[in-house]
Amino acid sequence: MDILLVDGYNMIGAWPELRQLKETDFAGARDRLIELMAEYQGVHGCRVIVVFDAHFVKGTEKKYRDSKVEVIFTRENETADERIEKLAIELNNIRDQVSVATSDYTEQWAVFGQGALRISARELLTELNMMQKSIGKKLDKISYYKPQVRIPLSKEQTEIFEKWRRGGKMND
Repeated sequence: MDILLVDGYNMIGAWPELRQLKETDFAGARDRLIELMAEYQGVHGCRVIVVFDAHFVKGTEKKYRDSKVEVIFTRENETADERIEKLAIELNNIRDQVSVATSDYTEQWAVFGQGALRISARELLTELNMMQKSIGKKLDKISYYKPQVRIPLSKEQTEIFEKWRRGGKMND
């Protein structure tokens, strides 16, 4: 199985939509990143783990799942880079290919040395954009072939039928 480790705040700082959102809604930027990673995971069928530094969320380490995406907030004195390196070592084996999404050059080389592949923030964003366009084209194609109503109805006729459907009388 493919595993994608994502440096959360690195993506937020690098992607224009998230960078702008964090100025007014920092938690919203995190939620949007997780939402985008859930779409990515759904299309690619891989395991996605998003790691955030603890210095933005005080307290002990937190782990949870959101839309099947694993989210980790590191311990208070642990950086996301340190946790990602540990995870890359733990998760990399013969069956699983680990990739790390970060634009931190030092981190890219550290995980590459552990056998993980590296993906820059820009590359991941480009892949997400292409994926969303592909999904849009498929949805357009599906809606194009969607069967139409067999009998054309006027607006008034449609309203009458809708009232009947909801249990109302014709004279209401």
